[in-house]
Amino acid sequence: MPHPSAAAMLPSPSSLLRLLRRPHPRLLPPPPPLLTRFLSSSSPGDAAGWASYDPLTDSLAPPAAAAAASDSEAPAEGEAWGVFDAVTGRIVMKEHPPYSQPPPPGPDEERSKVGRRRSAGVKDEARWSSVAAVGKARGKAGKERASYVCGNCGEGFSQWWGTCRHCEAMGTLTKYVPGSDPGASVGSHHAFRSWIPQKSKEMVPQSLQQVTKGVDQSEWRIPLSGNFGMEIARVLGGGVVPGSLILVGGDPGVGKSSLILQLASIMSENIGAGESSAVVYVSGEESIEQIGNRADRMSIKSRNLYLYSSTDIEDILDKIQPLSPRALIIDSIQTVYLRGFAGSAGNMTQVKECTSALLRFAKLTNIPVILIGHVTKTGDIAGPRLLEHIVDVVLYMEGERCLSHRLLRSVKNRFGSTDELGVFEMSGYGLQPVLNPTEMFLTEHDSDSEILAGLAVAVVLDGSRTFAIEVQALCVSGSPRNGEVVGIPRNRADIIISVLMKQAGLKLQDNAVFLNVVSGFMLTETAGDLAIAASICSSFLEYPIPNDIAFIGEVGLGGELRTVPRMDKRVLAIAKLGYKKCVVPKTSEKLLRPLNLELEILPCSNLKEVINTMMLVLT
Repeated sequence: MPHPSAAAMLPSPSSLLRLLRRPHPRLLPPPPPLLTRFLSSSSPGDAAGWASYDPLTDSLAPPAAAAAASDSEAPAEGEAWGVFDAVTGRIVMKEHPPYSQPPPPGPDEERSKVGRRRSAGVKDEARWSSVAAVGKARGKAGKERASYVCGNCGEGFSQWWGTCRHCEAMGTLTKYVPGSDPGASVGSHHAFRSWIPQKSKEMVPQSLQQVTKGVDQSEWRIPLSGNFGMEIARVLGGGVVPGSLILVGGDPGVGKSSLILQLASIMSENIGAGESSAVVYVSGEESIEQIGNRADRMSIKSRNLYLYSSTDIEDILDKIQPLSPRALIIDSIQTVYLRGFAGSAGNMTQVKECTSALLRFAKLTNIPVILIGHVTKTGDIAGPRLLEHIVDVVLYMEGERCLSHRLLRSVKNRFGSTDELGVFEMSGYGLQPVLNPTEMFLTEHDSDSEILAGLAVAVVLDGSRTFAIEVQALCVSGSPRNGEVVGIPRNRADIIISVLMKQAGLKLQDNAVFLNVVSGFMLTETAGDLAIAASICSSFLEYPIPNDIAFIGEVGLGGELRTVPRMDKRVLAIAKLGYKKCVVPKTSEKLLRPLNLELEILPCSNLKEVINTMMLVLT
């Protein structure tokens, strides 16, 4: 309701009536606010001879009536300003003139505010979430300039286009104004270009002796106990490095979340003196009840493992700060976002900036962060390629859906070798380490069986692990169709078949050759060439190969046998499995002779000698 007693002292009634009276409210725009100055009652002489105007009755009142109609809205002392609102029909009281800012607080008032804060016990404590918050853009004050960001690739443009010029996607550009969201931080897209904070006045170059002084390298890493922990520690290079950022990728359903949940349980149990015991597992895809159900199925009962479900990076860092955890796990990086950047969670800009913020957090707090990442159709980790350059360690988890074995491979490792390989087996209680992976791809068979014709054992290396792989061959004469190859590169198989026809004299022109690697293993190493050639010869000549013979070597275009790296390690692994004989290139005989193994070495120079040696063994 309008206030009827609000009075305005006007110098002329006629001028006031001209401002307020309009022909029709719909024909003309509303008049500008009527500015009226109110004088205090302490100086009545200044108000003498002035009349007051009542906007409701559209009439003038004598000065005495105006003084009687004044209420609590009139200021008690000093000056006050009023603005007439034509919509509500009332005069709004203001302590300061319109279109001006209130005066800044004086030094005494500012000191009193600080004193009240200190007396209330408020501390200026730095929050971990400030690491992820984008800093306010510096520069000239003025209107924020809008930009247009592609929701598909994250590329930014200064103006709107119907088609993104970077990824050529149509209708994906959205307008983004920094600071348009009141809850979001104002900043630029390059706020985390400097990952490690550098203060020029505090940080100075240090010598290597100063950096490594008092650091025990044997106890520097976070240890992982048990057979499961030792298998992961082998791939990481000895354990988890404090302050590192680890990215784990793999196909959907391969077991990434189960692997990391078991790793979190191990890290929360091995606690040293004076160390934090909490490990936080944050999921943006599942609720904490779903994670707890999986942990119960895998018999994980750790009391120091904390679960949290969120997708906001700043919220996550703010909530885990009271725990001061030993490690932080994010599942997955494609589900989290930063409020200061445009785009939804999962696009290239959000993935890159969230990873940069977590790397900055890891370096500041010395807390390792483990990220789980999705992969694309081609098998690469989803997001920009820069993502793999930002992190310290990149691990890939591989495995076929129809098989129970899983391989954990290191693609990038700043703290160890990339040649290591972890072997696990998926069970109803989670992932279990495989203690003897050498015989993982072998099958039991009878030496007197006729089906052994066309079967040979190759000894290959994957990382630092040695595997005995069974290769099967089937030659069908008079077949109208071409042979199929499974588990072997097609071009490599064609070369070996052509060399057998040209250099060994086998008439394979009228035969369809089928090749297969047992257990779905992909045989890409050249050390398996000799086993492939031996299996084809066995199937074509219909002579079975005894199950205690292994083959190691590369086949050249001239039919010669070439040595392969780490011949001694391969032969030692095959000897532990109980094999009695091994066919190797003749050039590696001198290297293997000092080993003194209970294994007969059969050196050969070319494929013809291999066929003759096989015939002698069979007779």
